[in-house]
Amino acid sequence: MSEMLASKQASKADTESETGVQTEQELILLCQQGDRECFRLLYQRYQQRVRSTLYQLCGKALLDDLVQEVFLRVWKGLPKLKKTKYFSTWLYRISWNVATDRRRKLAKVRDKTSFNEQYADKDRLEYDKDLSNTQDAPDLMHLHYQDLVQRGLDNLSFEHRSVLVLHDLEDLPQKEVAQILDIPVGTVKSRLFHARNLFKKFLQQQGISF
Repeated sequence: MSEMLASKQASKADTESETGVQTEQELILLCQQGDRECFRLLYQRYQQRVRSTLYQLCGKALLDDLVQEVFLRVWKGLPKLKKTKYFSTWLYRISWNVATDRRRKLAKVRDKTSFNEQYADKDRLEYDKDLSNTQDAPDLMHLHYQDLVQRGLDNLSFEHRSVLVLHDLEDLPQKEVAQILDIPVGTVKSRLFHARNLFKKFLQQQGISF
């Protein structure tokens, strides 16, 4: 947690020193005006978070392309963003849309089982070391076995996986998750309850007790 805080503080300091921008909203406003240097700084600040979310939702395959697609949509959509204080929520929404589009395309050529078998093992070996650290999700992030977490996520439906990733792994409040997924808060709570139960059952099957 201390490393994450230090990283965020360093990112903010870099932004201020390179552009003179004092707040993130000012940085976003400059991006809306077409400032590519400010957008580069915005990318540096958020790309690891986007990468982590996309990996947990889709796996390693074409991850770089998916991250690029997210920020391409961000660049094109920024001029239309009216409430800049909700940029983070908007960014997560775009990331989720890109992940959804990716999975829909995959569904047309292979079912979920074959997709998991082809990519899951490779994903865990190549990318576990790059997962960003998050806080306040003790049932998941204190396991120290990222491959086990990813296998558990692979066993969930995309709907359950999405709420678990955004709330427990990305540490977003339920209200913001509801905004990102465009569903009622009550639905978030219901899906989160079922997702946690399914995930817990999977871990118990792997010999992890609670």
